[in-house]
Amino acid sequence: MTPFKLLIRSSQDTTMLGDLTADSKPTLVRKARLRYEEVRKTDFLLLPERVVKLNPTGAAILRLCDGTKTVREITKALEAQYGQAELEQEVFEFLRTVAEQGWIE
Repeated sequence: MTPFKLLIRSSQDTTMLGDLTADSKPTLVRKARLRYEEVRKTDFLLLPERVVKLNPTGAAILRLCDGTKTVREITKALEAQYGQAELEQEVFEFLRTVAEQGWIE
């Protein structure tokens, strides 16, 4: 099993997903905050009236969504971090899903 694992799956083509492209610079919406809880060793996304428990890979992606890095740069950073290649499709799928949830813009 590979260390890079997302819980979200889709069969859609990810060359362009809505407004999200390889040159997009996603950022968390203003109302969202990432928090790591040391006691539980777990990452959470805090939103108004909602708390989302993130898996380590999802948290790694969202931490890189700071509005300065492109999706391409985020993908390259994750490929280096996890020692894997060709993660673009999985990163796009995750970002598309969290964009639909209103977590990033």
